Amino acid sequence: MNALTLLEQQHSEHQFKDKKRHLWLFGLAYPCIAMGALAGYQFGPKKLRSVFASTGPIFMHVVMPALDKLIGEDSENPPDAAIAALEADPYYARIVKLFIPLQYSANFYALYLASRDSTPTHDRVLIGTLLGVLNGVAINTAHELSHKPNKLEQMLSHLALAPTAYNHFRIEHPYGHHRRVATPEDPASSQMGESFWQFWPRTVVGSFKSAVEIETRRLERQGLSFWSLKNELLQGWAMSGLYHAAMLKCFGKNIAVTQATQALYGITLFEVVNYIEHYGLKREQLENGQYTRTQPEHSWNNNNLVTNLFLYQLQRHSDHHAYPTRSFQTLRNYDDVPQLPAGYGAMILPALIPKWWFKLMDQRVVEHYAGDFSKMNIYPKAKKKIQQKFARLFSQSSLIHEDLT
Repeated sequence: MNALTLLEQQHSEHQFKDKKRHLWLFGLAYPCIAMGALAGYQFGPKKLRSVFASTGPIFMHVVMPALDKLIGEDSENPPDAAIAALEADPYYARIVKLFIPLQYSANFYALYLASRDSTPTHDRVLIGTLLGVLNGVAINTAHELSHKPNKLEQMLSHLALAPTAYNHFRIEHPYGHHRRVATPEDPASSQMGESFWQFWPRTVVGSFKSAVEIETRRLERQGLSFWSLKNELLQGWAMSGLYHAAMLKCFGKNIAVTQATQALYGITLFEVVNYIEHYGLKREQLENGQYTRTQPEHSWNNNNLVTNLFLYQLQRHSDHHAYPTRSFQTLRNYDDVPQLPAGYGAMILPALIPKWWFKLMDQRVVEHYAGDFSKMNIYPKAKKKIQQKFARLFSQSSLIHEDLT
């Protein structure tokens, strides 16, 4: 690169303007959509009430994938020279924080509607799915806040997690998952041949245990017991307990089925995204037992514009794991990393149907590692099945270094 070209590049980076600056407000769309759907449920035609109550799943699984397909990918990457200024701009952090009051407003409205004696049980369940999508997306808001060093932002992360009661995520994700990602030891990294329904209990239970262990060790270093008031897990669980107790006090027992549905659905949506993000990928293990540093190649990426606007660029997951402290507006797309065939919204349903998922993804894992099964994170119970499935590769490829029998 000659001096003139370098000067032109530096000038371009200095002049960088975020073309998506105002589009990031779509990150607030889910609570606004939920409020609109609830108003439609209350004031719209009675025969359409169940449709309005089902808006969350319809938007997540149908509308968002269709918009991704229609609008396509995002061509913009912030240059390195612009990242510091983008990180320092408070506008982006305000959008993330504004999600929480909108989230709670939608939850209060939904629970009011669910509490009415005139609301049938099946509609209470459907309203629960609407809130499940909203509160599942709120875990992504909590994710963005969980990586910040400020105590206020960490407590706001717990506040976003309170409706699903998934507060251990605030501890386990930055201090557990990011340390062990793309290794067999990580409960939040899915393995090749592992169905989502096998992954779900492993990650839910394993992540909870991991959070307790991490917080226990942190408190022990300070000479404190697990039951200390400084235990952040206890603080988060207290926030969740107070929230649910207050909702039951305000709205009564009729909301129980709605609250149970939203929590289960929200957690499942979040964990299916976890399942998608690292499926079958593994960091190389060194002779000393340690793993190589996390690189962009250890996450599945997708660059569809619409879903990235709605989910704070969560689909640029490769850059997030390579640089976990970066805020969403500074994340970059990589072309030379594992790529999902579609955005998260379109991949959720296949992930829930094992045969469909394995058909979509197993070949991609094999091709990414050029047939070297020793480099893949493979579910132990599925090794023989995978060996049979790819028997031709085992017999033909000179790159295979491990017999899975």
